[in-house]
Amino acid sequence: MLVLLASAGIALLVSLFATPLFIRGFSRIGWGQFIRDDGPQSHHVKRGTPTMGGLIFIVATLLGYFGGKLLGQDAPTLPAMLILLLMVGMGAVGFVDDFLKISNQRSLGLGGWAKVAGQVVVSVLFGVLAITLPFGDSGRTIVDPVISAVRDIPWLDFTAWGAIGGIVFVLWILLMNVSASNAVNVTDGLDGLATGAVLISMIGFAFIAFWQFNQSCFVDEPSAGCYDVLLPLDVATLAATVVGALIGFLWWNTSPAQIFMGDVGSLALGGALAGFAIMTDTHLLLILMAGLPIIVTGSVILQRAYFKVTGGKRIFLMSPLHHHFELKGWAEVTIVVRFWILAGLFVASGIGLFYFEWAVQN
Repeated sequence: MLVLLASAGIALLVSLFATPLFIRGFSRIGWGQFIRDDGPQSHHVKRGTPTMGGLIFIVATLLGYFGGKLLGQDAPTLPAMLILLLMVGMGAVGFVDDFLKISNQRSLGLGGWAKVAGQVVVSVLFGVLAITLPFGDSGRTIVDPVISAVRDIPWLDFTAWGAIGGIVFVLWILLMNVSASNAVNVTDGLDGLATGAVLISMIGFAFIAFWQFNQSCFVDEPSAGCYDVLLPLDVATLAATVVGALIGFLWWNTSPAQIFMGDVGSLALGGALAGFAIMTDTHLLLILMAGLPIIVTGSVILQRAYFKVTGGKRIFLMSPLHHHFELKGWAEVTIVVRFWILAGLFVASGIGLFYFEWAVQN
């Protein structure tokens, strides 16, 4: 518990007090946001605002996690390290995308297929390591190749399928990661919107992992509804560390934002969401834990599909969904706060479902 509090505290302090230094540094070297001409006209005043702020909370998370471990004289664990791999790896893909945008002074960085290729490489690397790295002397791997909802689903267990089952499961991880990272990327369109929404989701995952620690199967007398997940306390520690890093960043990212997270931040956060869902065996619960980004992304898909089917008609004034409400005259802060409330309701529903399943088991 000491390590959890220390890690979260260090990440919060680093993010809160280092962000102004990054803002000045990014402004000096010209790492400013490029605004699309076809977006809401009110956004043009944001042109030149420092971007790539995701680097800040990624660094804060790393310093917080390893700093807390050092203070607590505790070794890092493989589940947390794999989540960090996914977070940093996806952030690296976003960094390249952001850097190309800044260098070319346009709103497009990596081509669509190039960005997907980067996400595929990171996802496959994570998936292969997760199902092949042994844990201790038991021969068990970090993650079992089983698709889960609130816990593993027996009829979606690919263990007996051998290599084919491993491939299917890695493809599932790929789908989860690419979907989550792109969903957060689409949601990052208003000051503080994606930061606050993911912050709420991370609080939810911290609660879930800590509950799994208290109800672990790896005790002398486990309960009927115990959780067979590895080292959930350290997963909770990492989730709390991300929460601390995002709180510090949100102080500067809220309206009017003095820095944007960029793709380096949004892709990293999406990867982290997928990683926590995988390590806590709550794959399908991610639909609720990341409910707001999924709805926002769904609005883009619906808009494009309806536009093609009807020959040019639109459901929304503009997609993603938050831009629709901007064009309807809602203030940016109003949209962000109301969307945060929706995100909170989704996460609360996810936690409620998680707890209800445990209560039924007991």
